[in-house]
Amino acid sequence: MRSRQGLTIGNVAERTGLATSAIRYYEDMGLVFPFRNDAGQRRFASADIRRLSFVMISQSLGFSISEIRKAMDRLPTDRAPTKADWTKISRRFGAELDERIAKMQRLREKLDGCIGCGCLSLKTCSLYNKDDAVAKSGPGPRHLLESN
Repeated sequence: MRSRQGLTIGNVAERTGLATSAIRYYEDMGLVFPFRNDAGQRRFASADIRRLSFVMISQSLGFSISEIRKAMDRLPTDRAPTKADWTKISRRFGAELDERIAKMQRLREKLDGCIGCGCLSLKTCSLYNKDDAVAKSGPGPRHLLESN
């Protein structure tokens, strides 16, 4: 039950859809910071639901725990983050998302053509990557890796 003493791990699991083991893992990873009540039981602030939701969404977008923790390190641990706190990390994360979106758009636009990988298996590669000239830029799919 929710009380002045915080939310139980079961309450948080119900609200987030996470298994209690996942919540403990995120605690171990430094993403949430439950406190102990007078009986020594783990309790969470309601703001931890938002933290865990941010983790879940970020992971679904391909961010690693390390990247998520780095972003969340900017949030206060001694109080509920304010809108201004979330805005600060949103701007940083937003820039990373914009970069990922741009890469995905380049992939979508170029996937059926030469991507600069050096395979030279498509007839169009002789137009876009004649004599594997893109190899001078480095290994891998250069047309997709480079910002255009």
